[in-house]
Amino acid sequence: MTAQTFVPAVKVQTDKCRYTEDELITKYTYKNVLVDSNQAKTSFDVKIQNEDYEFKTDLKIPKVGVMLVGMGGNNGTTFVASVLANKKKLKFRTKNFKGLKDANYYGSVTQASTVKLGVDSETLNDVYIPFNSLLPMVNPNDFVVSGWDIQDYNCYDAMVESQVLEYDLIQQLKPEMSQIKPLKSIYYPDFLAMNQIERANNCINRKDNSSEVIDIKNKQSDLDHIRNDIKTFKQENHLDKVIVLWTASTERYADIIEGVNDTADNLLNSIKTSHEEIAPSTIFAVASILEGAIYINGSPQNTLVPGVVDLSKRENTIIAGDDFKTGQTKLKSVLAQFLIDAGIKPLSVASYNHLGNNDGYNLSAPKQFRSKEISKSSVIDDMIESNEILYNAKTGAEVDHCIVIKYMPAVGDNKVAMDEYYSELMLGGHNRISVHNVCEDSLLATPIMIDLMVMVEFISRISYKRVNSRDDEELEYSTFNSTLSFLSYWLKAPMVKKGFQPINGLNKQRLALENFLRLLIGLPPNDELRFEERLY
Repeated sequence: MTAQTFVPAVKVQTDKCRYTEDELITKYTYKNVLVDSNQAKTSFDVKIQNEDYEFKTDLKIPKVGVMLVGMGGNNGTTFVASVLANKKKLKFRTKNFKGLKDANYYGSVTQASTVKLGVDSETLNDVYIPFNSLLPMVNPNDFVVSGWDIQDYNCYDAMVESQVLEYDLIQQLKPEMSQIKPLKSIYYPDFLAMNQIERANNCINRKDNSSEVIDIKNKQSDLDHIRNDIKTFKQENHLDKVIVLWTASTERYADIIEGVNDTADNLLNSIKTSHEEIAPSTIFAVASILEGAIYINGSPQNTLVPGVVDLSKRENTIIAGDDFKTGQTKLKSVLAQFLIDAGIKPLSVASYNHLGNNDGYNLSAPKQFRSKEISKSSVIDDMIESNEILYNAKTGAEVDHCIVIKYMPAVGDNKVAMDEYYSELMLGGHNRISVHNVCEDSLLATPIMIDLMVMVEFISRISYKRVNSRDDEELEYSTFNSTLSFLSYWLKAPMVKKGFQPINGLNKQRLALENFLRLLIGLPPNDELRFEERLY
């Protein structure tokens, strides 16, 4: 695949940016408001800080390979099927539509949403354009896909077993999907629920289907094997970049132990000695980093232990996580923000789920459920802390946040989520909002996987430098922090740079993405002052 020449669809009349044949150079002044307050927080001194930056965007779209950990699961097979169906422009029948459905990427921000560009010069009404038209982004149809799974089903058999897609589409995809088989993965029984052991017949550390021959004492060999898989995949397909994404079952949390997984060197040494707290997902993360691949953790376990973060900084590679933000949690990050911003005080949030896919089966084990509980429960923390009128240090957070997940095989991939938000109103009044949400889980998760890959690849082509306006000294270009918090829109428990608080509010996350794309092409951040309507 030859690198594509980018022809900008949006031409901005500005001196802030200039295009070369391969790059876009943009100047931007970042304005921040710095606040000093007294101890009682009744008096505030505020100053505006300006910092000048220069951004450089590589406009060449590379050839990208995607490797899924858990390719044979519901999410993995749905991802592979969606790429094939869209690439082949398939049409298929469904039980709920009389005509033919076109393959699409509905649910994907990068492929199926729009952004406000500005207002029409004549009518002054808003003008919207596709999200991915502002700057060059990889088309998911062009992804080269491979991956690993602990079960040896080919992708067609796994797709049939998952019962996610329509029968007509499945049959049209059968010739290609039946030829795709996952690479051998890693299975350490202590990290997954024991109910997964029967599935684990496609593992590099398991010689047959007997639990007695699972080798957990040669984790260095496992790491070397996965590194070779990534290297071979990249070479054989002549790829410019590889993205590794964990979409396999949830692991238990790993203990963070000084001298074991707290630094890069300790982590690498612990892999050599096959320490019991080294999880399969951490092996994949380390293998990706050492091979220069991007790693995304789509499950809630703490794969990205301090040693992994340290290693990614040292090797200058990108990592992101944790846990796809799909249905219930995404709605929570909107609804909780709405209540608190409205001055209404949530007292309790009760979340109940039941689902029947293998993810639900695995989560029926207490340790694996605990990983999911942690990622789901942190989603409203920053919103609570944003309002000291409702929640202050003396009374505490005061939000009871209960999360229940039950496995019910009959419902399959149709996850049922029920939430109750119980809040306090003025003068002792109360408000109860109950939400009942039924969603096809993998058809929500797959577009998020696509968005994460498209955006992480795009941002990996951007570098920046601070420009000291006082003496015109220009520093060297740098890449973004290795822990890419720009992807937090799609993640329940977003990883951020040490010392910073994660932002979970969905609207804030989306606004940051839009405004970042705008500044790169020389536009100011979007606002809704609408002077043309309100002042004239």
